[in-house]
Amino acid sequence: MATLYEKRGTANFLVSEANGMYRSRDEVTVAAGSAPGLLAGTILGKLTSGGNYVAYDPGASSGAQTIAGILFEAAVGTVKRTVVTRDCEVNGAHLIYQAGANDAAKATANAALKALGIIVR
Repeated sequence: MATLYEKRGTANFLVSEANGMYRSRDEVTVAAGSAPGLLAGTILGKLTSGGNYVAYDPGASSGAQTIAGILFEAAVGTVKRTVVTRDCEVNGAHLIYQAGANDAAKATANAALKALGIIVR
């Protein structure tokens, strides 16, 4: 029998959000690149040139090194997507950190998210 793998779905990382209609979210342009793109729960940075959101990269100097939110839904290419940017709680086990992130790197990212009002549980 074949083994099936299910990708994480839209907003599966969210534990709770601020009261009010979509107060924790913004619609932004995400530059996700080619397939498979970025999955929901990917931590994002915001480019200083152009203002697009991209996968968080602590080694960059383009703006991607500063955490700006978490991708709400999967993205492929350069598209408008929802990003959680403030006032919520998320499940840390369902977040997608930068490649090769160790416990110290995750703690640094979680602290940056906390500064935005995003609490990692």
